[in-house]
Amino acid sequence: MPEQIVENGAHTDRPVGELVRDLSEQTTALVRKEVELAKAELAVKARTAGIGAGMFGGAGALGFYALGALTATLILGLATAVDAWLAALIVTLVYGAIAGVLALRGKAKVQKATPALPEAAVASAKEDIRYTKAKVEEARR
Repeated sequence: MPEQIVENGAHTDRPVGELVRDLSEQTTALVRKEVELAKAELAVKARTAGIGAGMFGGAGALGFYALGALTATLILGLATAVDAWLAALIVTLVYGAIAGVLALRGKAKVQKATPALPEAAVASAKEDIRYTKAKVEEARR
């Protein structure tokens, strides 16, 4: 028996074939939108992971250069006030602390971007499936 629907205040009968066609078109459109949502969500997560990886790189570079020319300059400057070995120790500890902070912030950014699943899209698709199943079940009654 065809389903009765209301169009402009009047009840009309639509053939099952037309209803199935509409369902197919709407399902296709819904799937396309869900894929677009997943792509957008993954792009945001990839960008965040990239920033975190860049921070790890910055921490590594700073740790490396901490042993270079700037270190020597600071040690020589401090050596005018304290013994040279103490000046070297102070500079090493300061650079180590800075590198540690950058590493922790980079780690936090990478963890924020993982897992690389489009969580909102998956949740939305699950809700769409639940809704569709409920409507199909309702229509069968």
